[in-house]
Amino acid sequence: MIKVVLDTNVFVSSFFGGNPRKIIDLWKNGEIALCLSGPIIDEYVEVLTRLGLQNEREIGELLGLFAHGSHTHFSARPPKLHVVDADPDDDMFIECAVALKAKFVISGDRALRDIKSYMGIAIVTPRDFLETFMKSGR
Repeated sequence: MIKVVLDTNVFVSSFFGGNPRKIIDLWKNGEIALCLSGPIIDEYVEVLTRLGLQNEREIGELLGLFAHGSHTHFSARPPKLHVVDADPDDDMFIECAVALKAKFVISGDRALRDIKSYMGIAIVTPRDFLETFMKSGR
């Protein structure tokens, strides 16, 4: 199963449909594994709360999936890395990917995508990930 890390903008965008939603659906259906760390979950919840979505059924469902580990891998103590000079807060996504040996970091953030790859981990847009995933024959 392909392991992926979703940056916050992709995760939040999944609530509104499009390619980010397709990626979440692949995860929910067990076709990919989502890699998470404490800082990533904290940021997801913080941004969703700021957007006023904290009581939505879908957030509760997703957090429940996180809690039960359904197709999910957790990194308790990812390594501290300094990779994204333009936005050091984005290092947490690469740290998680390195710790859990993810193949992709999926991001809409230019500062993160400009890295292109790190230690064999591809940093791609949601569209590029879906195209690669479909071509691989799953």
